[in-house]
Amino acid sequence: MESLGSRIKQLRLRAKLNKAALARKVGVSDVTISYWESGAIKQIGHERLVALADALDCSLATLLEGDSAPPLLTLTHTGPLPWEQVQATTMTVPHHLPLKIDWKAPCVMATPGQETDFSPVSAGDLVLLGPTHVFHKTGHYLIQSEQGYVIEHFAKAPSDTTIHAVLLAHWSPA
Repeated sequence: MESLGSRIKQLRLRAKLNKAALARKVGVSDVTISYWESGAIKQIGHERLVALADALDCSLATLLEGDSAPPLLTLTHTGPLPWEQVQATTMTVPHHLPLKIDWKAPCVMATPGQETDFSPVSAGDLVLLGPTHVFHKTGHYLIQSEQGYVIEHFAKAPSDTTIHAVLLAHWSPA
């Protein structure tokens, strides 16, 4: 399995960028780029991953999973949940991706569908969802309301709401 560092290097070369040019676009030093590519730094924060994908002109899914990344699933208020969709492919959380919850089960990357409102997630954002019916800890959860699926923040387990997924990570375009 290809490492994140080797994918960063491959995508950098594909974009015809040297380390210094990529570093300027991302807002880090060229030494940091070297550390990422060599694997000396294994965890890269959400904001840097989004900036890297943007600078390398690729999707976040391609950056994290490579060119064989599954198609991006769509989150809508009605219809099948992302992991129930025909083209759904679950993934395990890459070890270099810091999450709000320690998650070992399969998860899916998705984006809100056109004309949807999943506040605090906006159109064009990318989310990592962990399918679950269990409250884990304070955070955002995908639930079903009278209007369909919505994302709500819970500080404690809801008593009258069915949880469908926990929001593990959320990226917004730069």
